[in-house]
Amino acid sequence: QQCGTQPKLCDYRCVWCQHTVHDECMQNSLKNEECTFGEFRDLIIPPYYLSAVNQMRKEKRTDYEKIVPYCRKHWIPIIILANTRSGNNMGETLLGEFKILLNPVQVFDLSKIAPAKALQLCTLLPCNAVRVLVCGGDGTVGWVLDAIDEMKIKGQERYIPQVAILPLGTGNDLSNTLGWGAGYAGEVPVEQILRNVMEADGIKLDRWKVQVTNKGYYNLRKPKVFTMNNYFSIGPDALMALNFHAHREKTPSLFSSRIINKAVYFFYGTKDCLVQECKDLNKKVELELDGERIELPNLEGIIVLNIGYWGGGCRLWEGMGDEPYPLARHDDGLLEVVGVYGSFHCAQIQVKLANPVRLGQAHTVRLILKSSKMPMQVDGEPWAQGPCTVTITHKTHALMLYHSGEQTDDDASS
Repeated sequence: QQCGTQPKLCDYRCVWCQHTVHDECMQNSLKNEECTFGEFRDLIIPPYYLSAVNQMRKEKRTDYEKIVPYCRKHWIPIIILANTRSGNNMGETLLGEFKILLNPVQVFDLSKIAPAKALQLCTLLPCNAVRVLVCGGDGTVGWVLDAIDEMKIKGQERYIPQVAILPLGTGNDLSNTLGWGAGYAGEVPVEQILRNVMEADGIKLDRWKVQVTNKGYYNLRKPKVFTMNNYFSIGPDALMALNFHAHREKTPSLFSSRIINKAVYFFYGTKDCLVQECKDLNKKVELELDGERIELPNLEGIIVLNIGYWGGGCRLWEGMGDEPYPLARHDDGLLEVVGVYGSFHCAQIQVKLANPVRLGQAHTVRLILKSSKMPMQVDGEPWAQGPCTVTITHKTHALMLYHSGEQTDDDASS
């Protein structure tokens, strides 16, 4: 409202609770009013909490729980980890907006600080209360979950945070599975994102160990070990990822837009339809599910899934949904294993015109590549692999947050 007649600095805003007051009214309205920290008081780490922690550290005390009564009953401090290199370059803008609403100490840029270092803030906060919002693609989420696993190894089990996702990358299948959508382009205000994180429910996500042992080097070389959250694959979709990565390494500036990224993926998919670089996979590969050998039809690719979504928003295990199959779950300790006949079959499954070849569900998957080089990938990280044995076993659980709002319609995203 209008206040006073002179042109001058006419109002102040509190950086914590966003309360705004006129210069003229400052004396009357704010004499003894204490800052409430506004709508997001349950997420903010207040400055006096950090001062008290600092004081206790000087005295070599670590019983920070004693400070909590000065804060709030339902305090769930949040840590923001944003990857400014992910997807469509929205990270910079989001960092600024989160710093306005929260304490800047809670907001980290992952291009400047590693997640393991940022997550050490959890050890100064109440046990089992912290939530982390990762702004980035599935690769960034995997990076943060690896850092959380390191915390378990260090014996910081009780400080483990729960993880929510704001999808900024090109591939956001994990985010889609957990109800956070297939891609964020600024359509939801930052305030609403924070409300969603406050209301989200905690769930578990299986994480898997993928061990690749090269043939003939059992005693000489250490096996390659990866951690998998989403999926492992051998065949056409790994080949597309490999071509895409090789291209992106050469000219990174071209790949700042999600649309361009998807177009390049599409180009490599259609090119492979014509060339068929992965044919006769069933003659080159042996597959064992829980120790049982599986007879393979004439396939070009095998995909091992931990989560429901695959390939940018497609429910691969359910296919067209016309046959009653148990739903794919991300917390049941089981992997879903499917086969595809080639790139064209992958495309048909994505638009619900075909079903995958369902090979089964298992707790342990073993894949033996007997001859030739084949493209492989774990969670979108591809490489070309010679004869080897791939063993996938359960590693651990991650604590995630599930948003039960509107699910994205996979038809639209396909």
